Amino acid sequence: MPFSVETARILAEPLVTAFFQETAGAWHSERRYYTLSNGETQEVVSQIAIEFLEPGHPHLLHLAELHQLGPSAPLICGTAVSWESDYIGTGKKPVQGSTLFGVRGTTLYRDRGFATSKPVTAQYLFRDNRTLQLKTEYNGSTFEEEIRLIGQRYRTRQTVISRAGEELMIGQYLETRC
Repeated sequence: MPFSVETARILAEPLVTAFFQETAGAWHSERRYYTLSNGETQEVVSQIAIEFLEPGHPHLLHLAELHQLGPSAPLICGTAVSWESDYIGTGKKPVQGSTLFGVRGTTLYRDRGFATSKPVTAQYLFRDNRTLQLKTEYNGSTFEEEIRLIGQRYRTRQTVISRAGEELMIGQYLETRC
């Protein structure tokens, strides 16, 4: 059953802490991006490593500095995510990357965005204790994402990317714990 908005806000920090702890580990990701304007489809296979970050972790302190957050209200937890992705059928070499996430209140702080290397923030909420919803906005684009844990071995993700109120791309992911 979905949480009320007020309940979701009150539970946000304990829920996100438990959610991030549960997602820690190695994942195999198979995803497909649909470009809506031209019908193109891109398939990507990734190996993802997620490390849970406790309060006070050096990565979280660095992330707080990037966002110019004061020490009086530290980030309560976070994750360090690294990946290697292979874009199927493109002939491109595999791509490696990493990003940091940290949380305070109902704001998720990142060291970089989907389409920018600059720090960004997202607002998050939980539809239920196993479904995290994020909304990130910058440079005129909106990124709405849902991450759902299914049992102990699977999670699904869906991202909808919009600009000026028009949906441009949908990403759908099935991830399996390694």
